[in-house]
Amino acid sequence: MKSFSIAFCLALIAVNPANAQTPDQRDAAITLRKVIAFHRGQVGHQGAYLWTYSADLQKQEGEGKATKTSGWTQPPGTPTVGSAYLNAWRLSGEQTCLDAAVDSGHALVRAQLRSGGWASHFDLGPAGAKRYAYRSAKVSGRDRRRNLTTFDDNKSQSAMIFLMRLDEELRFKDARIHQTVEYALEHMLAAQYPNGAWPQQFDQPANPADYPVKQASYPKTWSRVYPKKKYTGYYTLNDNNMSHIIDMLFEAHRIYGRNDCYQAALKTGDFFLLAQMPEPQPGWAQQYNLEMHPAWARKFEPPSITGGESQSVMKSLISLYRQTGEQRFLNPIPKALNYYRRSLLQNGQLARFYELRANKPLYFTKDYQLTHSDADMPTHYGFKVDSKLAAIERARQKALRMKPGEFKTSYTPPAPFKLRSSLTKQAKKIMSQLDARGAWVEKGNLRYHGIDDDTDRIISMQTYSKNLEALAAFVGAK
Repeated sequence: MKSFSIAFCLALIAVNPANAQTPDQRDAAITLRKVIAFHRGQVGHQGAYLWTYSADLQKQEGEGKATKTSGWTQPPGTPTVGSAYLNAWRLSGEQTCLDAAVDSGHALVRAQLRSGGWASHFDLGPAGAKRYAYRSAKVSGRDRRRNLTTFDDNKSQSAMIFLMRLDEELRFKDARIHQTVEYALEHMLAAQYPNGAWPQQFDQPANPADYPVKQASYPKTWSRVYPKKKYTGYYTLNDNNMSHIIDMLFEAHRIYGRNDCYQAALKTGDFFLLAQMPEPQPGWAQQYNLEMHPAWARKFEPPSITGGESQSVMKSLISLYRQTGEQRFLNPIPKALNYYRRSLLQNGQLARFYELRANKPLYFTKDYQLTHSDADMPTHYGFKVDSKLAAIERARQKALRMKPGEFKTSYTPPAPFKLRSSLTKQAKKIMSQLDARGAWVEKGNLRYHGIDDDTDRIISMQTYSKNLEALAAFVGAK
């Protein structure tokens, strides 16, 4: 029996990935560790990352100029890089990947606001403690520091999904990360409106009495002139905020078994049902005021029916059906698809905005005058979007073919790849593009440093995250 055990152990050693690596994989593992060491030590700051750095690391930015001690929450900032580290750990088994992921997790722990989530950006240097109402900071007297949790552009949602998955990977033993997640979920759930919607930003729960549950409808009139009203408390679908919230809530349910998060996701779906506009435009608006009328947000986001975010709403409704098997989540989709098919532009795209009732595409001139002409549009915003209507219909049909018991879907962590020639070729290519430091430097500029800035070579965190995972996939391939 003893000799069998020894033989069995030797067999295990023989198939252990660390011992079964090819010479190319071992070289790639060394490169992977070098790349991560450079970015942890020279590019990021204590686990925090921005979007873009000049190749010489003298300048950096997110969606705006930033200090060296800053981090950005919005992808491809800190949560994106942290998630790449976590995926790289799962793909390669290299401990340095997990250590780097924990660093990024702890950066977000330090940056959590007292309101529960995260701002667009944060600063881990002395200036940050003066500017942001971090949960970890002491409070004395009247506090005027920034305390607005934002869901805009998948900021707090992406931070939470990364932290929850990291918490799961660490088997909930890192108390700082686990407590941060629990605190965030508690405060975020309290911010959900009675009708199931969510604000773009919040610093405290809303008074339910101020938010009556109503069905969406058209206003009698609407101003063509930007009113400059505060809109962050509106029911906000803009940038797919609520779709990302649903994803976050389902992850919380998967990882922690929290039924309150599951019910909050379904309640968000109920808001999508309320928010579908009546004929002749049975789609959705970017944002609604408390009367459930489409409303202005920024100066280039008018009250309208959107061809953009509505497509994500339909995808989320299909996801809700796949989770629950409840037909009510699919019911709004056929008439919405028919409406958007009728509204396609000549080039096959959809307009981001359609005029209420008239259904004419709405655009803006470069000086932000509302118009029906697309001849002079600003370039910083997508006033036309690709149609994904055919893919949405295929997804709906596939969901309808599912049998009872097949509805519930869940996230599957990345697993080691098979060692194929294409994977080897890809890894060798991206390694050949590294400089001597271990950085992927590419052509580009710093968008927020002004037209006189001479930067023409950058280090992009989006590129870094993508290449890091690809390299880790090769290292851990079997």
